[in-house]
Order: sequence, then C-alpha cells, then structure tokens
Amino acid sequence: MRGSIRSTPLSRQLRANQTDAETKLWHRIRNRQVSGFKFVRQEPIGRYICDFVCREQCIVVEVDGGQHLESKRDEERDLYLTAQGYRVMRFWNNDVLSNIDGVLMVLDEALREAAGRSDPT
Repeated sequence: MRGSIRSTPLSRQLRANQTDAETKLWHRIRNRQVSGFKFVRQEPIGRYICDFVCREQCIVVEVDGGQHLESKRDEERDLYLTAQGYRVMRFWNNDVLSNIDGVLMVLDEALREAAGRSDPT
C-alpha cells in the first residue's frame, strides 16, 4: 500500500519548502498531538506524494490553495488513494491559517471514527 516510487529526494525537498499553511498544520499534528496518532509528511503513496498521512488510520490530509479548485488531477489522485484504502481529507490553506482549531477538530473526529471502525471490541 505504501509508495511504489522512489521519491525520497523529492519528498525531502517538499518538506523543506512547505507552505505557511502546511507548516502551521504540521506543528499542530506532529508528535502524536491529535488523539495520539502519528502523522508523517510528504509521504509517497504510489505515484503521488501526500502532504500528511496517518498510516495507522489510513488518512491522507492535503492542504490546498485555490489552484486546486475543481482539479481533475486531484479527483484522479483521490480515486487512486481511496482505492488503496485511504480516506482523503482536504483543507484550504485559508482554513488552516485562520481556523486551525476547527481543522484540528474535524481531523480529530475523523481519526476517532476510523479508530472506532478498526477497533475489534
């Protein structure tokens, strides 16, 4: 299910050149700050590099600017990731920058929901 491309140099470059919104979100989700779940950033999955991934709950988080509005490429990407078993969550840069607590609440709810589905009890 994990990346099938050799993207380590590109992933490193993307990590070094994050947008302000990506940086703000990363500082709030790293080190298991959201419900104890671990996220990685710039994770290759297939031929795509995802902004943030919670491998444990198979959730991909993308932080997008206006250029992604009604993007066919994003639709194809989401279909591929969904077929690989991931839930794709997209947040606008503006939402992350101006309402980070709201974004984190939505993300926390999705993580808890996914954990509940995978919990055998």
